[in-house]
Amino acid sequence: MADNVFLEKQARKIRYLTVREIGTLGVGHIGGCLSIAELLSVLYFDKMNIDPANPKKAERDRLVISKAHAGPALYAALSMRGYFDEAELWTLNKPNTCLPSHCDMKRTVGVDMTAGSLGQGISCGVGMALASRLRGYDAYVYAIVGDGESQEGQVWEAAMAASHFGLDNFIVFLDYNRLQIDGFTDDIMSTGDPAARWGAFGFDTQEVDGHDVSAISQAIGRAKRVKGKPSMLILHTVKGKGVSFIEAAGATNHNMILTPEQMETALAEINEAAGCELS
Repeated sequence: MADNVFLEKQARKIRYLTVREIGTLGVGHIGGCLSIAELLSVLYFDKMNIDPANPKKAERDRLVISKAHAGPALYAALSMRGYFDEAELWTLNKPNTCLPSHCDMKRTVGVDMTAGSLGQGISCGVGMALASRLRGYDAYVYAIVGDGESQEGQVWEAAMAASHFGLDNFIVFLDYNRLQIDGFTDDIMSTGDPAARWGAFGFDTQEVDGHDVSAISQAIGRAKRVKGKPSMLILHTVKGKGVSFIEAAGATNHNMILTPEQMETALAEINEAAGCELS
């Protein structure tokens, strides 16, 4: 098991690289990227059975970013794990890049599933988890969904299927920051109490501080001990976490302009929190 101090440092580095990616481009889905940095740190530097030297290993664990606009944060983690050179990050969403703003498994090494149309990624994750079990692999499929995305009916069809098939190798994370592109989810289309709703669909549910690497790690460990049903980890997060002016932007940080000056301010704040230069 990885040390918590190490995982916190990796989460800050994911934030740092994500800000540089989006700042180099000048605009991007920064809010929902920064809110999942701790989760990606725990998954890629502690929990997932993966091999960057053999990225297509059949029996590997897999991650589906169903809220696919968080692709830049995933790319940061993948570069840190050695899937591709860090220099590729500065080509984000530019012509001929292998790093589109939304995840594409045919263009980016290490990406396990293409996503973009909200609600579809978790359905793919259900199929992947079922296929893994049918093939006899001792592997887990993880999926990250957004709370705005949870307004999609397909999310609940996927949840129903995962429960029906008893997919205890399927662990879903809800990035529960309570915001979506147009405002607060409760104002636009409330999904109610997520723990009660996912529980009603047959999931084992846990509520976790989504910015506490130790809590996330322990919750994943508990989810792996659950048998006969899939798991939902509701991560209480802050959209834009780690950069004060991005956090303060609220819903407008879903896809926001980041000027060179703002990028430098954000990077300095992340470095100050880390207590060192992360570049």
